[in-house]
Amino acid sequence: MNSSIGNLYLIPTTLGDNAPLEVLPISVKKVVEEVNTYIVENEKTARRFIKKISSGKSQATLKMFHLNKFTDLSELPEFLEPCFNGVNVGLLSEAGCPGVADPGADIVKLAHQKNIKVIPLVGPSSILMAMMSSGMNGQNFTFNGYLPIDKDERKKEIKRLERLSFEHNQSQIFIETPYRNNKMIEDLSSVLENNTDVCVACDITLPTEFIKTQTANKWKKNMVDLHKRPTIFIIHKS
Repeated sequence: MNSSIGNLYLIPTTLGDNAPLEVLPISVKKVVEEVNTYIVENEKTARRFIKKISSGKSQATLKMFHLNKFTDLSELPEFLEPCFNGVNVGLLSEAGCPGVADPGADIVKLAHQKNIKVIPLVGPSSILMAMMSSGMNGQNFTFNGYLPIDKDERKKEIKRLERLSFEHNQSQIFIETPYRNNKMIEDLSSVLENNTDVCVACDITLPTEFIKTQTANKWKKNMVDLHKRPTIFIIHKS
């Protein structure tokens, strides 16, 4: 690596509205205090996070590039241009870790192609924390992102993932838009076989955190309200 080239720091954020230093190490605070150029999904929330973790930092000194679903990939090289002037750049996720279930993966890939050093910082990943807490197979699991919105297609996908879990002894992780969470747990409890394990990990790291693994049959009898609460779902059929 050329030492005159700035680094790309992957800066984790909190998973909800809690104090940053309750869940983030001091190393994140130190980097935020030093870095003034950021690639962010949402500028408003990024500035709010930076103010929380470093209240004395001047907001006027911050330069922000926007990376979200509306960003044209042709714009990405411009975001990394400061690195070639020796400037460190920070990639901020909306929640959790950049590049995981997050649009930041594209800019990280480009940084590698341009021989820019990528430095990941420690922070909460809801996917890994849910897996850690599930009691399922932590040596063989996969993250599937969102399942289909269409009711019939979603049910077919749930059955497919259940089959994969059984055939490969592999835990299957996925997420849902928070306002459809209750419908998801209803579908899981009705579509899956009675003895298939289902982990629901909700509001991770927050005071309202709820993490529970039980069979699909037990979920039928013990539903929980997940409406508009960030939730990770994991299934495993033994």
